[in-house]
Amino acid sequence: MKNLHVYSISKSLKKKGIHDLIKSLSNELYFKILNLEINFISAKSILDINKTYLNHDYTTDIITFNYSEIVNELDGEIFISIDDALSNSKKFNVSVSDELVRLVIHGILHLLGYDDIAHSDKKIMKRMENKLLSKFKIVLL
Repeated sequence: MKNLHVYSISKSLKKKGIHDLIKSLSNELYFKILNLEINFISAKSILDINKTYLNHDYTTDIITFNYSEIVNELDGEIFISIDDALSNSKKFNVSVSDELVRLVIHGILHLLGYDDIAHSDKKIMKRMENKLLSKFKIVLL
């Protein structure tokens, strides 16, 4: 997919699967990509990003930076911690691949303006996330 760049520390991550997922999501959610980077990184790297840019001293599974001023024209970066995804998959008893798909979807929803700060917004975002996850069964590992 044009203007989509996928970087990963994991050699087993199927980048074509990410491209297929983003294409499916763009058709479903009606967005186009101006520039999008999806980075699969370590917990240490995401901790460094969290400290440097968000002043948070903890690891997290995903950080999204949105540079677009137009909702359906994506220009941003998504950072996903593979280590946290592995932890989440064990905690929620799902495959690592499904957890990575969920995180990619979560990042795209953030870029489209969805928020998960307020409880009511979090419920809306989670419902959409679950709908998309069940619709797009793509294997990433």
